[in-house]
Amino acid sequence: MSSWSSGYGFHPGALAVRFALELAALASFGVWAWAVSSGALRYALVVLVPLAVAMAWGVFATPGDASRSGDTVIATPGALRFLLELAVFFGGAAALYAAGRHLPAVILAGVLVVYHLLSWNRVVWLFRN
Repeated sequence: MSSWSSGYGFHPGALAVRFALELAALASFGVWAWAVSSGALRYALVVLVPLAVAMAWGVFATPGDASRSGDTVIATPGALRFLLELAVFFGGAAALYAAGRHLPAVILAGVLVVYHLLSWNRVVWLFRN
């Protein structure tokens, strides 16, 4: 593990925060699906939309990423993985906002900005891999 992968972005506490943020983003997509659909479709979409996001999230990874298992189904360059992460994390905040949950969306976005600033070493690692 290089010095880039030994800072806050790879610390077990930060990884726990990251996991909570991942769950929050997935739940946010479910909230959005519920808000924009009705009837029986609503019940299907509230499960299927977060599941589709989670599948994309889990399949594309940068090999050797210490914040994950290090394994991947589809090897993804770090910069592309970072863009996917931003799409999932901030997409969750945008989904909340679009669902009319403005204050939670803004809070989530703020927490995400702080988290990514504190995890700068992981972002640097991704761009180098």
